[in-house]
Amino acid sequence: MIAIFIIGAEILLLSLLEVVSRFAMKNSKFNRICTSVFKNTVLFWVLLMLSCGSQNNQKRSTTPSHPNRTRFIKIQTGADNTSNYLPLLQQKRVGIVTNQAGLLSNNIHIVDYLISQQINVQKIFAPEHGFRGTADAGETIVDGKDTKTGLPIISLYGNNKKPNPEQLANIDILVFDLQDVGARFYTYISSLHYIMEACAENNIPLVVLDRPNPNGGIVDGPVLEKEHSSFVGMHPIPVLHGMTIGEYAQMINGEKWLKNGVQCRLVVIPCLYYNRKMAYSLPVRPSPNLPNDQSINLYASLCFFEGTNVSVGRGTELQFQIYGSPFLQNMPFTFTPQPNLGAKEPMYKGVLCYGENLSNQNKVDRLELKWLLNAYKNTTDKQTFFNNFFTKLAGTELLQKQIESEMTEDAIRATWKQGIADFLKMRKDYLLYELK
Repeated sequence: MIAIFIIGAEILLLSLLEVVSRFAMKNSKFNRICTSVFKNTVLFWVLLMLSCGSQNNQKRSTTPSHPNRTRFIKIQTGADNTSNYLPLLQQKRVGIVTNQAGLLSNNIHIVDYLISQQINVQKIFAPEHGFRGTADAGETIVDGKDTKTGLPIISLYGNNKKPNPEQLANIDILVFDLQDVGARFYTYISSLHYIMEACAENNIPLVVLDRPNPNGGIVDGPVLEKEHSSFVGMHPIPVLHGMTIGEYAQMINGEKWLKNGVQCRLVVIPCLYYNRKMAYSLPVRPSPNLPNDQSINLYASLCFFEGTNVSVGRGTELQFQIYGSPFLQNMPFTFTPQPNLGAKEPMYKGVLCYGENLSNQNKVDRLELKWLLNAYKNTTDKQTFFNNFFTKLAGTELLQKQIESEMTEDAIRATWKQGIADFLKMRKDYLLYELK
């Protein structure tokens, strides 16, 4: 029993040290005044507990012979890091941007949790796909009321991507808790931009509850050119940015990407026991057409097909794990899209499509172009293969021209090299989860 207590106390104190250290790195005044005292105090107690343990306890810290110890340590999201944000919300009128993925590790939704803690939640702001996450991609989301809590829901999709002053009139502080997947065209980071901008303009602090990026180890793809900015790509970053949404918020602020260079009063509540090299499996789908880890891993590579005449499996149970069209008849796999969750009117509804099944594809660790190049090579309709949306997804006109000129994948990738290097240099200042 004493050994278990010591292990738990070690982990608790070390996690507190980690949080304070991260905060200190971003706040020089706090660093000068408090960090030294806090670190010395925490280290003293850690060393004291270690010295009070038996000789076997010392062995446990240097050998893998006690696997139960690792069971105490698992990734905790910002939503689970409750002691760091609840004090910020007490006695405040709170608004929250979230959806169905806003869960704590005990599967309680963040809205329900805040209410259970007597936090005065005023309203919910819902991104693309809505608060419950059931709407199709691009479907208009209307304002409404949450049937469980009775709270008003304000849509942040369609014509109202940015909360207006009237919608924020009774809000003292805003909480942001959305699960990103690390791709530039996944619109939750665009919603984050507009939320931050609204908060800055209305002098409302923003608390971002950070969550791991399931593609957090990957930085790849062409960097977006400013003239091709849109809601599916607002900032000069590669397709895969390799950041958590909290880190990304810090970059938006630090690079002054908000309108007129304004900056919002931002607090990022970090994940605990996490680094970007860790595998992370989402407990629920972040949006209707990303049903599992495989689809999330392949999403960035296959999403380019959304700017072509090729289906990515919407209207099947293998969304973003297959691709095909009626114009790829020499390919072996077939499927016929039908209306389902997240795809009421899928592309090629009721039409036989030919393509490739990637549901058993090994996990990718880069942005893969081979499937896009293969589809273009084999299509019988090159004239309508690309549509205007492709350039928005790519963030550049160059990629389409490269594919049409039959450049090899290696040659195309070589043109991304300098842009990625510049981005990696820029993002260093905003990272929270680097391996020590």
